[in-house]
Amino acid sequence: MSHPGSVDIIDFILLTIYPVGALFIIEIFSRTVNRKRQIIPSWIKLSVQGITMIGFAFAYTIFISLITTSSDEHIFAEPHWLSAFVLLALSVTLFYQARRSKQDPTKSDY
Repeated sequence: MSHPGSVDIIDFILLTIYPVGALFIIEIFSRTVNRKRQIIPSWIKLSVQGITMIGFAFAYTIFISLITTSSDEHIFAEPHWLSAFVLLALSVTLFYQARRSKQDPTKSDY
């Protein structure tokens, strides 16, 4: 089982799935809205995805004890610094792609 201060394997899997699900939901919403004509530019979609990843990184460091559960009330979850760092790196790449897409929309396939 998990060590004190860490999260259970189910919580870890869910913490991995949440940001991916958010990216997919934003992507599906954007494609659904843009089905007939380009209403939402790709740079806005990419920027929203980047902001969402920053939100998840913030939540994984500040609010992690509210997100995860433990059977022992004396065990508190530690912040997920590495996961937050990876999410921040992903947000930087999303913002970079958004900037490229805004400058020249033909360079971005997103």
